[in-house]
Amino acid sequence: MNNQDNAPEYLIIGQVVGSWGVRGEAKVSIITDFPERFSLLKRVYLGEEHTPYRVQHARLHKQWALIKFVGVDRPADARALAGQYISIPSSEAMPLAEGEYYEHQILGLAVWTNEGEYLGRIKEILFTGSNDVYVVRGDTELLIPALKDVVLQVDLDQGRMVVHLLEGLR
Repeated sequence: MNNQDNAPEYLIIGQVVGSWGVRGEAKVSIITDFPERFSLLKRVYLGEEHTPYRVQHARLHKQWALIKFVGVDRPADARALAGQYISIPSSEAMPLAEGEYYEHQILGLAVWTNEGEYLGRIKEILFTGSNDVYVVRGDTELLIPALKDVVLQVDLDQGRMVVHLLEGLR
């Protein structure tokens, strides 16, 4: 099982929260680890229907992205987009460094110990702030911290992760 097969068609990178200024810019909450990507955008997709919008320009301002969409020229037009998620095609995802993975790549991986014991599959990822925690469901539910001492190998082509269970993780 290649976990790339689980890749969603679109990745959410932000959410319109309102308008900014008088020219119809949308104020966007950033939902990506790569806020610099906003300045590279030419086209995005809004809402569940993934309606295409061309980007006239985008910039970062404090913790927000400010995006001017082609044809959205008044504050009321931008406010009408509030609540819509902004997505990009998965094919436009930013490349990750070695050892980094997108959530969809990790979900569903079979988890084995370095001693050959099958533990289950990753069903959920908890984002704790300090490190991610993988929720593994098999015969029991285990919480596996995403730490180098614990996660020894991720093999996306084989759809598996090898872990070393530290004392107290069972």
